[in-house]
Amino acid sequence: MISKWHWLAAHLSRQLWLRASLFVVLGVGAALLSLVFDPFVPQALAEHISVETVVDILKIVASSMLAVTTFSLGVMLNAYTAVTSSATPRAAKLLTEDRTTQNVLATFIGSFLYSLVGIIALGANLDQGNAHVVLFLVTLFVLVLIVVALLRWISHLSSLGRVGETTRRVEEATRLALEQRLANPCLGCQLLAGDVPPQARGLLAGTIGYVQHIDTAALQEWADAHDATLYLTAPPGTLVHDTRPLGWLEADGPVDIEQATAAVRQAYTLADERTFEQDPRFGLAVLAEIASRALSPAINDSGTAIDVIGRQLRLLALRAWHDEQPDVNAPCSRLRLAPLDIPDLFNDAFRPIARDGAGLVEVQMRLVKGLQALASMGSEEFRAAARAHLDDIHERAMRALTHPGDRARLEAVFSRDEPKM
Repeated sequence: MISKWHWLAAHLSRQLWLRASLFVVLGVGAALLSLVFDPFVPQALAEHISVETVVDILKIVASSMLAVTTFSLGVMLNAYTAVTSSATPRAAKLLTEDRTTQNVLATFIGSFLYSLVGIIALGANLDQGNAHVVLFLVTLFVLVLIVVALLRWISHLSSLGRVGETTRRVEEATRLALEQRLANPCLGCQLLAGDVPPQARGLLAGTIGYVQHIDTAALQEWADAHDATLYLTAPPGTLVHDTRPLGWLEADGPVDIEQATAAVRQAYTLADERTFEQDPRFGLAVLAEIASRALSPAINDSGTAIDVIGRQLRLLALRAWHDEQPDVNAPCSRLRLAPLDIPDLFNDAFRPIARDGAGLVEVQMRLVKGLQALASMGSEEFRAAARAHLDDIHERAMRALTHPGDRARLEAVFSRDEPKM
């Protein structure tokens, strides 16, 4: 259960410009602090280091870092373009939030501006005394940071923008979101089982967008103050519009519906696109989209689709053995929220692949084997969802496969005995 401000702060910390700005501040601060430590510089050391030497080093750093930064930005742009064309545009966001890329670029930009400030300070004779010695020592430390950043960048470039690396990143982001959601299936609320009471009143969204985050703590505080119960029917990932309720209000006494609607809208964060946080279904859909694009006639890469099926199997296996029971000790006792729907998870993960790969026997065989494995796991509801998709795959494949040998091979896989639970 994360408040809206904590969620916004975490979202902001993943932005490239913020991390680069922090390194810039550190670089500029180091150049200016050299004046502060001037009195502590030994005179013997100052006699061996001239101002001209420091200026020459700073000029080399400034010119080289400007070139390296320009080159790195071009590499990033090419990587984003490659991900957008070969995988999916929805995965490019993970590249922009990559910590290694952000730290490396921030180091390059920060060292460039640090060098500029140092050159200006020395050129304007602001280094009264032996401040240039301090600047020289700090520059040596900056050079070490630059070398480390360059080595990390060279290693990182070998995988940046590749389809395999992109699918790995999407799987990791989806796994994190799914594990967090399974640990807190109702986001701190009590379980919403069944339908909303008929006497409850809808609280409309009033706008169009995707739900990215819900501040359940703020809603619980409001519900406590008004002795009300809120049924949240728009979990993260839901597309809401002017007439789609974010939730439903049930109160024992009179409550101003406009005030309640304003409170719910304030607690919801809406945007033009979905995010991986709090929305594991989005990650499953992005992986399925990567597989679908790989199966298109223009790319014809069944290996990527098979790889994605394995990743989907690993992710759904996390859900298989998770027993969702109503949390009677949920901190938001006045809020009701439904957990992730199991059939929806299977639809997001497998239906696009089953549709676009219906005519490829190798893809269908891997799908069948993966779903047979899932059909032997978890609760009866989970196994039933897996069996329903097996039936759907069988129907699609038998219609699309034209070669008798391919049909026979797939029928042989279908006929294998599944493990009994």
